[in-house]
This record gives sequence, C-alpha cells and structure tokens, in this order.
Amino acid sequence: MNSDRLLDIRDLQVWYRVYGGYLKVLDGVFFHLGKGERVALVGETGCGKTTLMKTILRILPQPESHIHHGEILFKGKDILRMNYAELQRVRSKGIAMIFQDPTAALNPVFTIGTQLFEVTKHALPRSEQSKDHVSKIVISVLKEVALPDQERLLRNYPIQLSGGMRQRICISMALTAPRDLLIADEPGTSLDVTIQDQILRLLKELVRSHDTSTIVITHSLGVARDIADRIYVMYAGRIVETANSLELFSNPLHPYTVGLLRSVPKITGGGIASGIPGHIPDYLNPPTGCRFHPRCPSRMDVCSQKKPGMYHVSPNHFVSCFLYGEKP
Repeated sequence: MNSDRLLDIRDLQVWYRVYGGYLKVLDGVFFHLGKGERVALVGETGCGKTTLMKTILRILPQPESHIHHGEILFKGKDILRMNYAELQRVRSKGIAMIFQDPTAALNPVFTIGTQLFEVTKHALPRSEQSKDHVSKIVISVLKEVALPDQERLLRNYPIQLSGGMRQRICISMALTAPRDLLIADEPGTSLDVTIQDQILRLLKELVRSHDTSTIVITHSLGVARDIADRIYVMYAGRIVETANSLELFSNPLHPYTVGLLRSVPKITGGGIASGIPGHIPDYLNPPTGCRFHPRCPSRMDVCSQKKPGMYHVSPNHFVSCFLYGEKP
C-alpha cells in the first residue's frame, strides 16, 4: 500500500442474500484516501454508497450481507480479516461515522449524557477514564458543536431535542477523541434546508480544524464541491470516475457524470434541468459489461460485452469508460 494512503479499498464485492439469489450491489470497487484528505462520494440513491461505508466498519446487517471478495486496508491492515478486539479498536479510536438519520443513531431510552459518556470512555485509555476527565471532554465537544446549556442538555433524552440538535450530538460523538478518519453519511438529509446548511458548515469547519481525513457521502454536487478535495462518482456499485473537485466540474468525462451535472437545477435560469433516462439496474440480474450502458447515450457494442477498466486520462483524473480507454 502507498505509505501516504490511510485507506485503500481493492476490488470490493458485496452481495445481499435475498429470495431468488444474491443482489450484487458492490461490483469491484477501488477507492483510496490519503492522510488528511477530504473526499466526497456522490451518486443516485441505491447506487451502493452507504453499503460501501458500512462495509468499512463491518456493520452491515447479518447474515443477509456477504462480502464476496476484496480488501479494505486501513493503515496497512485489512479490516475484513481483523478479529473482534482489533475491530473494536478501529471503531473506538480509528474511524468514526456520522449517520444520516440522527434519530435512529441515538438510543431513545438513554439520556444524551449517558450515551456521550459511554462513547468517550471507550475512546480513552483506561488511565484517563475518570468521571471528571470524561465530563470535561464531553462539555468541551458540546461547546465545539455550538450547543448551549450543556449541563441541562446531558440530562435530556433524544426525543426532547430538535433534529438539528440531535445531529450536532452525533457529530460531537465523533469528536470525543482524535480519529484518523471521519465518515459522514449524508449528515443533513433528514433536516430542513436552513438547518442542513448550518450542519454542513459546522462539519466543514470542524474537519478543517481537526485536520481529519474525511469521506462525505452526498447526493448534492454542490456540497461535494464545497467540502471535498477529490470526488468519486459511483453508479450501480461501481466507481465510474474520480478527479480533483475543480477538474471534475470543469471537465466531466463519464457520460453518467455529465448526466448528473446536467440534472442539477439552475437557479439563474436557462430552462429546466435535464435528467438521465431510465433507472438504476436490477442488482439481482445486473447488465453485462458496463452497468450504465442501458442508459448511456454514447454506448457502443463493446459496452454490453466487457467491463471497462479505470483509465488514467490526466493527473489525478480516472474514468471507467471505453470512450477513453482501449477497445478490444
């Protein structure tokens, strides 16, 4: 593994067992993240973004999920081959995840204080787990996410807080100890637009101040452009393009990426945004070759016969499309 890479995912294939066979959701994903880098993962609903991130932490539902093939190297060690103790260390000290629904992420029968204290204790060495020390850290992170009246807040249950406050609590849980990697799974999706903007601005400021490597899953190309150094575009369980943020927006290459950008409404006018015809394929019987070819305006015969590789078109710009690579 490249020594500058914190995370290196290689040829990851994840299936779900269902009646009638397997849903082949992730189909050979390659993904990497450097130390201190911020990347975004974008794509339509159902393309496999959350499955990919949950696989990193090995929190996919069991026994329905099946990791068919691949490696997930975190700091040089394969997460998929870690024992329970090693995996718990990664979850408590190495990687933190902010889920898109804060209501589901917090336990409704425990107070905010109980949950924050428990998360904080697990992230600290045994010698630093005194009640006073943990309390100072908890109060500090609540102030950092701009939550007032921290002492009262710790006595509240999740149901007593607004959606925005619950999401700030989830962010604070990820900050109770230094982490190598923060994964944010659409952290503003369940909130109204104004609160969503506040949460995303807060997250961006905290990520920069802590210099934490970050993966942001989002539907919004605007959010991806604003928060990420580099963007991965995913379609139907495959990475179809990756480039630096400015490069991707100024020179999109894959027909799916071009379609996504054309689908964004233009507030300055210029007509109605065009969409992408068709829909994400059936994972039980996915298309052969390139999974996008049934919807692609530039498809060729080879697209239905062979899976394209990831072709290097310019520095830090890769695209999985036969328009830019060798044809048989």
